[in-house]
Amino acid sequence: MTDRPTSPEHGPADRPTADVWAALGGQADLLDRVAFQGPQDGLPSGLPVGRLARATVAACSLAAAELAAHRGGGPVPAVRVDEGAVATSFVSERHLEIDGRKPVGFAPLSGFWRTADGWIRTHANYPHHRDRLLTVLDLAPDAGPEQLAGALGKLPGEQVQERAYEAGALAVAVAPVRASVHPLVECREMGTAPVRPLAAAPADRPAAGIRVLDLSRVISGPVATRTLALLGADVLRIDSPRLPEAEDAHTDTGFGKRSTRLDLADPTDRATFERLLDTADVVVNAYRPGSLDALGLAPEALFARRPDLILAQICAWGWTGPWAGRRGFDSLVQAGVGIAAHEAGPDGRPGALPAQALDHGTGYLLAAAVLRALTEQRTHRPGGRHLRFSFAGTASWLLHGIPAEPTDPPHPDAGRYEAARWLTETDSAYGRLRYALPPIGYAGAPTDWAAPPGRWGADAPVWR
Repeated sequence: MTDRPTSPEHGPADRPTADVWAALGGQADLLDRVAFQGPQDGLPSGLPVGRLARATVAACSLAAAELAAHRGGGPVPAVRVDEGAVATSFVSERHLEIDGRKPVGFAPLSGFWRTADGWIRTHANYPHHRDRLLTVLDLAPDAGPEQLAGALGKLPGEQVQERAYEAGALAVAVAPVRASVHPLVECREMGTAPVRPLAAAPADRPAAGIRVLDLSRVISGPVATRTLALLGADVLRIDSPRLPEAEDAHTDTGFGKRSTRLDLADPTDRATFERLLDTADVVVNAYRPGSLDALGLAPEALFARRPDLILAQICAWGWTGPWAGRRGFDSLVQAGVGIAAHEAGPDGRPGALPAQALDHGTGYLLAAAVLRALTEQRTHRPGGRHLRFSFAGTASWLLHGIPAEPTDPPHPDAGRYEAARWLTETDSAYGRLRYALPPIGYAGAPTDWAAPPGRWGADAPVWR
């Protein structure tokens, strides 16, 4: 275990934290428990990314503290969020090293490209997405960046965008900042079915005994379930054996969790999954809306079977509107809602946030909502919960809902941001890892994950 470094505190909970906490249904008087410390310059941006990051982590920390108080029988512990730890965790994938090797970031065909009438953002990190993009543009399977740039430069951005969408490829034309109607959090209470009681738990494991089926990939969902695992939940990630995964990404987000592969179209694997579902408390689903419905995993089907379940879902473009069913990643949503245009450089080239903040921020929001639901279910409102989040909702909040300037001045003793202070090392199945420490902070909180990531898909499909 590694103790997280500290530095002087500055200020109580701010407006963005209060807004998140209110959206999660939290009691306003608990915000008095929250304060911040550490350097405030870790996520520089033209948009208030740092305030988004600290608010989502603060709300998650307060939700964990609230559950800890319920299961420990005492008052809600004080929450102290270190902004340096937050900034480091929001780019955890960039800080990861495996035996001294830095993981590959975006693939060569992922990025911004000029079109005949503007700019477009592509995402081709996975082989199947790369192949579809090249097919859409009538390019050879071994085409490189130069050939891609040449093809895109001859076509209007929206034409490429729509052709890519129809083919299952990923490309979004860079758009100006636009208004959004997508909420930050959606929560529906599903009846009043009784829930399984929970025994007492220590402050550093407020989610102990909670079973989480993790049906998520890439960053946002895995960040949420990594956080739940940090707090003691038994998290089992389930992937299809027919879908590839970037094991470097799994290494970053697999701390404290286990990982297995099940083909839900195979009768034997499906029976195994059904047994796991029978005793799960939480299901996290970050697949495209509707994509798992044919497998019997539509929300209505899940709640008909398990009315006490907490179902938490993430999508890219929001749950209503013409783009609701489209595939998407953080970088594409940044392009489509105007963040990339807002962050453009003097030469007009679109820019990006200093972190994949929609991914990480939405992940901490989801974890916070699950923790709050667990508390509510066992204090005053039993029954299931349907929780929904989207990158578009988080982006709308960043663009339109967070004041650009902090309400309190930087603490003069906070110091400058140096990521190394919030990094540590451990051995793992992948080798020696350098990684970011978790940012969750309250009195008695865990300071590191209980276990390093295991090999992707290598665990037995059973609960602990």
